Amino acid sequence: MTTSPTTGPPPLGTRDAARRARVAVALVFGVHGAVGGTFVSRIPWIQHHLGLSPGQLGLALVMPAIGSSLAMPLAGRFVHRWGGRAAVRVLLSLCCLSVALPVLAPSLPVLCLALLAYGATAGMSDVAMNAQGVEIEQRLGRSIMSGLHGMWSAGGLVASGIGILAAHQSFDPRLQLAVAAALLLALAQPVCAALPDLRAPEQAKEPPRFALPPRSSLVIGTVGFCAVFAEGASMDWSGVYLRDVTGASPTVAASAYTAFALTMAVGRLAGDAVIRRVGAVRAARLSGAVATAGGLLVVVADRPALAIPGFALIGIGVAVVVPLAFAAAGRIGDNPSQAIAGVATVTYTSGLVAPAIVGGLAQASSLTVSFGVVTALSFALLLGAGALRRAEVRTPGGTVPVAAAPGGPGTREPVVGEPSLGEPVTRGSGPNAPAG
Repeated sequence: MTTSPTTGPPPLGTRDAARRARVAVALVFGVHGAVGGTFVSRIPWIQHHLGLSPGQLGLALVMPAIGSSLAMPLAGRFVHRWGGRAAVRVLLSLCCLSVALPVLAPSLPVLCLALLAYGATAGMSDVAMNAQGVEIEQRLGRSIMSGLHGMWSAGGLVASGIGILAAHQSFDPRLQLAVAAALLLALAQPVCAALPDLRAPEQAKEPPRFALPPRSSLVIGTVGFCAVFAEGASMDWSGVYLRDVTGASPTVAASAYTAFALTMAVGRLAGDAVIRRVGAVRAARLSGAVATAGGLLVVVADRPALAIPGFALIGIGVAVVVPLAFAAAGRIGDNPSQAIAGVATVTYTSGLVAPAIVGGLAQASSLTVSFGVVTALSFALLLGAGALRRAEVRTPGGTVPVAAAPGGPGTREPVVGEPSLGEPVTRGSGPNAPAG
């Protein structure tokens, strides 16, 4: 059953059902983030175990991004055919299992193949869970995507911390990742089972096996590109910047990444409250302003006391942009996972190329010039924030939250024909009904 063009999507049933759906999808994001954090913590061991040079390791670490980019366009067909819950369950389970493969590789070529498989499963499950998050957000009638991505960051931080502790105790990485994969797989089953079974309407056309992203998602992806470029540059180069530009000690230089990662995680967890209050577009513009201020502080910094707060501000500034980009993409067309895959491909490509571009610019000029470019891209978030207008959340009854209402304060009255709490959970149809 579908809704009329003016009522918006049906709600998630009772209040308890809505709460369970939100908790379940948040835990899905946490499990996915934990998979990534588990792998990252053992990269140094993989390099030492296989005797890889920095260039060889760099080649291997490109493979997950390639695998994700190739596989993400396939996710839309899986979501359409299996339904959101089953798609997330299968793909997240494969992602959990794949994290154990890289440490088993006996050579560089096998490692590259293992990382391709890891990237493919991680990318497809990423698309499926973001599509599920957008659906649940629409039915709740309030922003949750920033918090979901905050849970991803938190899961990654916890898992990487466990990995660092295991490395300190000289725990065999092959056994560690096998145990981690089994535990994450076991956790994923009840978590995914608690997701609502969101499906496309029966009349919706099945997407092709391999579909290019719709053009409308590319503009949104460009906004995400700018945010992820600033994120990737700060993550990989903040410590080097403090050491080489401001003369910081190695210990102080390492704190730059910590400041960035923590403020980004906190910004995402708190971001939904800001988005609900001021709306998606204003939140994106505010984010761009904060990130630009942070970039300027980094560029003019001549001592660590200025640079570290600058990186912290960049972390706060870029925190909510990618979640908003996914939310906006999920409202394009009849197949939200296809548009989300397009945005994910563009944004993740930015994270892949950003460190190399920053390094190339630093080689040709200086790191200060490189972060001048980062600052310019952060300012571009201010200019492109309007592309995220689709991320404005409509309530299940068809009302628009305060920040999104075009007529000023308050919300619009529900329109006639508001769906009841007992209606089946399928996507709405019509020009005003969100698709994702």
